[in-house]
Amino acid sequence: MGSVDSYIFRMTMTSFTVVLASLTGVIWITQALRGIDLMTSQGQTIVTFLGLTGLAVPVLVLVIAPVALMIAVAHTLSRLATDSEIIVMNAAGLSPIRLLRPFIFATIAVSILVTIISAYIAPDGLRRISRWDSEITADILANILQPGRFAQIEPNLTIRVRERQPGGLLVGVFIDDRRDPKERISIVADHGSVVKNKDGSFLVLEDGNLERFEAGKQDPVLVAFTRYAFDMSKFSRARDVTYGIRELYLWELMWPAADDPLYVKMPNRFRSEMHDRLMASIYPFAFTAIAFMFLGLPRTTRQSRNFSMIGAVALAFTVRLAGFACSVVTHNMPWVAAVQYLLLAVSIGGGVWVIANHVVIEPPARLTEALKTLSESLTRLLRRPQPSGSGA
Repeated sequence: MGSVDSYIFRMTMTSFTVVLASLTGVIWITQALRGIDLMTSQGQTIVTFLGLTGLAVPVLVLVIAPVALMIAVAHTLSRLATDSEIIVMNAAGLSPIRLLRPFIFATIAVSILVTIISAYIAPDGLRRISRWDSEITADILANILQPGRFAQIEPNLTIRVRERQPGGLLVGVFIDDRRDPKERISIVADHGSVVKNKDGSFLVLEDGNLERFEAGKQDPVLVAFTRYAFDMSKFSRARDVTYGIRELYLWELMWPAADDPLYVKMPNRFRSEMHDRLMASIYPFAFTAIAFMFLGLPRTTRQSRNFSMIGAVALAFTVRLAGFACSVVTHNMPWVAAVQYLLLAVSIGGGVWVIANHVVIEPPARLTEALKTLSESLTRLLRRPQPSGSGA
């Protein structure tokens, strides 16, 4: 890699890192706020909250990285053009296709990063989230029973404890159980504690009373007890973790077991997810080609780059939107995946052809004149003198 290549490569990768970190951070915050109930209603620590939400970051990077690369390429080209470096390099014999080379190096680096994330890191993070979520659900007795709050363990079952004391002692326990439509049970106990043994998990209550209201009867049955065990095993058992399609590694999607129940049930979803993962590493090349096609060719200072910037963003947005649409349709029509490959191939091939043939993409003259006229009219309107005395 020569000095020019190294200079442009460093500039592009620095911009890419800054943009990727900024966009990922902003989107992560918006997504993480949805999981704030982990701390507020399920009593989890901030470490658990950050861990669970942080494991979803690779999935965000998978989508954001190609866009961040396009922004980085556009920013680098704009900076080179502003400093007239593109014109100088072109005058020194560096053709546009040669100038593309350091951007290709940066694109390969980003593509490798995306491939590793899509093949292993992202599904592994989703698997860890599933296992962690299962453990949180299993620890429901310790986490949901918060002092002073009515906790709904499941529909029609509400538990409240007034206070937690050292040693796991729960003071002032109230249980309202309406799960059986034929009866309603209300339990009030002075104190209790959680006991786990080989038979399951129990909320052992002491010094309380139980009221049972049976359907069709007017008077309730009242029972005073000194010790009563409320079975909570159902809520303390870790559920079996079953991985979905997005949680499978790339090689498991490419070569699934023939008797895999998920594959037997949804073979098209397997193929659709596999194509999405494979194409994720191609999008950086398409976006780099589009950005360079609009912004990489030498221009004079009189030629506006605003249209080129808008055109690059609009075309990249269109390509990505079409890709999402193809992914959705592929669930039912697998052959549509070929359309998405063709779309990316046309984007890359068209961009390279424009660069190699030195085709400068400019807006139509009539559109330029119309925009210029509109701009001048707005300027005159804003500069129109105010009537005297209007500010009194």
